Amino acid sequence: MPFTKRGANLTVTLLASLLVITLITGCSNPSSDAEEEAAQPSSTPPSAEAPNDSDKQEGAAPSGQTRGGDGSEITLNALTEEDMNESSLPGELGCQFTTDDREVLLIAMGNVGSSDAAQGVVKVAGYVERVSAPGGFNGITESPTFNGKGKTVHIEVTGDPSEGEESPPRPAMLTYDRADGAQRDWQGEWRCGP
Repeated sequence: MPFTKRGANLTVTLLASLLVITLITGCSNPSSDAEEEAAQPSSTPPSAEAPNDSDKQEGAAPSGQTRGGDGSEITLNALTEEDMNESSLPGELGCQFTTDDREVLLIAMGNVGSSDAAQGVVKVAGYVERVSAPGGFNGITESPTFNGKGKTVHIEVTGDPSEGEESPPRPAMLTYDRADGAQRDWQGEWRCGP
């Protein structure tokens, strides 16, 4: 029976290798294809989805354009209700960043008094991606920094609460830093609570 075990081990190894290749291919950066297409002149006008200098809205309304990096745009899309529900973030309380156009760009949850990292999600170029910040819920209420694969998202609270309710929103700026040095800012508000 050593042949059967060896054959089974080989089959499992091959299947695992194929799975890894499939995952790597599925997670590869789709922007390289877009960069190649952008480098070739086109006789047709850009589509509604293609960014251009006159198009100020890309996903959520940006407060600024991408600075630095390889020159490709940073696109954060609004999280849908489905995105938020499917993220299944652990924690008893949460925070969210909402743009001036009322689009939610980041949500995060954590436990009060916990040393476990708060977990959050952002939607980058159509893909929901996880981020985390240290210190549980208490660590994300005042200008937190979230880290994820190839990204850092910093929330800077820029003013006092605009309303007098229990969990009032505060003016804030979200800065997205990509691993290649690119940055982009969005103005909005940071709200934390139940």
